[in-house]
Order: sequence, then structure tokens, then C-alpha cells
Amino acid sequence: MSLFSARQHLADATSVLVITGAGISAESGIPTFRGEGGLWKGFQAQDLATPQAFARDPKLVWEWYSWRRQICNEATPNAGHEALVHLEGRIERFLLTTQNVDGLHPRAGSRKLIEIHGCIDDARCTETGRVFPVEDGIWQDGVLLHPDGTQARPHILWFGENYWDGTLDVAHGFARKVDVCLVVGTSGMVYPPAALAVFAQRSGATLIEVNPRAGQVTPHADIWLQGPSGEVLPEIVG
Repeated sequence: MSLFSARQHLADATSVLVITGAGISAESGIPTFRGEGGLWKGFQAQDLATPQAFARDPKLVWEWYSWRRQICNEATPNAGHEALVHLEGRIERFLLTTQNVDGLHPRAGSRKLIEIHGCIDDARCTETGRVFPVEDGIWQDGVLLHPDGTQARPHILWFGENYWDGTLDVAHGFARKVDVCLVVGTSGMVYPPAALAVFAQRSGATLIEVNPRAGQVTPHADIWLQGPSGEVLPEIVG
């Protein structure tokens, strides 16, 4: 019944907000950010994804990100990513907000997209804030520099940092008036995206969650479809 209901809500919708987390990427073989899958040389992500860690040892942080970037670039979008591209193509008002930095959504073909935590293929000048592709930078002693020679860091939102100006405002404004909010593969432990889903629901949206395990969003969901996104999303998108 829930699968049929979710399919019907999406079929009737003219506006949809999608929020995705690490679960959809894990189905493409990308280790989750937290837990054992996030360990690298004995470090947890929380040990390296901070401004303090970068200031202390930028070479180590860049080595970790180069390792992660290789994993992301070798991965391919899965059926869940592709289903969301199909959904975008037939919904009049659509926005995909992802916590993931792996670039799989744009590689799958998503265009109405906000990568709220940045992208692993981008870097940012620490002096001017200019964002540029990692491949355009200059490597010097294991550290990436902007083409003009200034120091650069990964263009990723780190622990202890605030969201970039306007990043969440667009998603929040969109969430005020949508028919469906579809949450996919997120534990809901990252507060702003989880709060965004609940805000959309309180503003009138039907909240649908696709997740193999219950998370912070699950108690609020109107429909919880328990299973991997690569199997469930093609079923409800059609």
C-alpha cells in the first residue's frame, strides 16, 4: 500500500523537493562518511575534515581527499540516481538538495541541484574564496595551489563551519510550497537537511522517506519505504 501511495503522490505532484544523503552513494560503493567505512590510516573523518586539521597538516588532508576523490571518480551512478534524473525531467518544479560531495548526481544527469556540502572535484582559494576544479590547480609538495599560486583547500563544508551564504536559503524557500518532499538515504543526523524535510512537511508537503534503516526523519515521515534507493526509487518514480 505504501509503495502504491508513494507512486501516486509523485504521479500527481507538480513540485518536488528531494533530499539525499550518503545512503544513495553507498549503493555505488562509496564508503559512508561516518563509522568503520570512513576510516583511513587510522583516522576518522572527524579528525581530518576540520579547518584545524588543514591548518595543522594540509598535506595530510589533501592526501586523504585525493584518496576519497579517486574512489568517487571510479564509482558510477546507480539506478537510484538515474530515477531521480527521470523524476526531474517530468516535474514542473523540482529541486534536488544533496549532502553528498561525490558528484554522482550531476554525473547521472541531475541539473536542478544544490550540493550543500560542496563537491570533491572542486577546490577553493584560502585567500580569495575563488572556487575552481581540482584538475586546474597546481600540486606542490603534496598540497594543491590555485593556478595563481595561492594556497587552496577542498571546497567542502567541514565540521565546525557554517553553510555558505544563501546555500540553504534557496532550498528553504523552495520547501515552502512543494507537493512532495522525498528524503533518500540519509540518517538525518545532519540537522539542517533533516529540519528542511520537516519544514516542507509542515508547509503542506507529503513527506516520503526511502531508507533501509530508520533514521531521524522516519518518525515524521508520512510514508517510509524501507529498502535501498536503487530498488525503491525506480518503483515509485516509474
